[in-house]
Amino acid sequence: MADLPKKMKALVARAVGQYKIEEVDTPRAGDDDIVIKVEACGICAGDAKAYHGAERFWGGPTQPAYIKAPVIPGHEFIGHVVEAGKNIKSFKPGDRVASDQIVPCWECRFCKSGRYWMCQKHDVYGFQNNVNGGFAEYTRLPKGSVNWQVPKDIPMESAILIEPYACAKHAVDRAQVTPTDVVVQAGVGCLGLGMVGYLRMHNPSKLIVLDVKDERLKLAKEFGADMVINPSKENAVKKVLDLTEGYGCDIYIEATGHPSAVKQGMDMVRKLGRFVEFSVFGAETTIDWSIIGDVKELDLLGSHLSPYCFGPVIEWIASGKLPTRGVVTHVMKLDDWQKGFDLASSGEGATRVVLTPN
Repeated sequence: MADLPKKMKALVARAVGQYKIEEVDTPRAGDDDIVIKVEACGICAGDAKAYHGAERFWGGPTQPAYIKAPVIPGHEFIGHVVEAGKNIKSFKPGDRVASDQIVPCWECRFCKSGRYWMCQKHDVYGFQNNVNGGFAEYTRLPKGSVNWQVPKDIPMESAILIEPYACAKHAVDRAQVTPTDVVVQAGVGCLGLGMVGYLRMHNPSKLIVLDVKDERLKLAKEFGADMVINPSKENAVKKVLDLTEGYGCDIYIEATGHPSAVKQGMDMVRKLGRFVEFSVFGAETTIDWSIIGDVKELDLLGSHLSPYCFGPVIEWIASGKLPTRGVVTHVMKLDDWQKGFDLASSGEGATRVVLTPN
């Protein structure tokens, strides 16, 4: 067994807005587990919305509680193996590791059919306390987790994007982009920028990116967008319709998490088009659903997590095929988590905020 401290520092979530740094027991590896020393953990929009009390996480009139507190949040982490159980053959101390966000049960109908990302039990790091997350000095990758080797020469600011870029890949895969498609990507935070890079690899006939932050649009252009539009300054729907002879875009990918972007997409996508919904919302979103059926006969597709995406994304980040420069805007100590969460929540001057334990 590794010589680990009995206690460690961690950010613990106990209720909406009740997060604080605590001293907790350091996890240890069972026969089928891995314990890693956390190198860094990104603050996802879902983390920020959980902190602020989105019903999706804490429950309410329309949704059951998903968070099982007290829990250590954080699912966008990388780290180095410090302890491996006796049944672990693929990893050894010192290896750099990333882990799929979900720890599948491997027993439900989804897992047994290979669709592990929709596992009925659905243990995602940082939301249930049996799979504590990465806002800590150490975390445990339990039996059943899907773990990946990360090359040690990838800079932290790029390696920390593996999980969000893997989610981005899955969303774009759902869109089924072809070279004849006009694609609109709405929202270019961290994951949206990952989508832009991967969309560029598909070479659509036109890639249009929307965001209300000009600094993000500038980065989207660098990552491969053909055109950028700031909907707070221009009529984005009219501009896209004018560019497409009044038909609308073939594919619309929603990655803003703002209700207005859903209606925008419904107005902008053409008849028989494809709408991919990716975001986590802070509240219910409503539209006239007759647009989906009676008006446009749309394909409406959801996107969840990142099945089978970590491997290629690690390879593409390592090779530079997926651009990463400038996505991580802030690297802060775990003790400064409040400032980090505030930045991630506001988005002002911040695209991806990363916390490091020390």
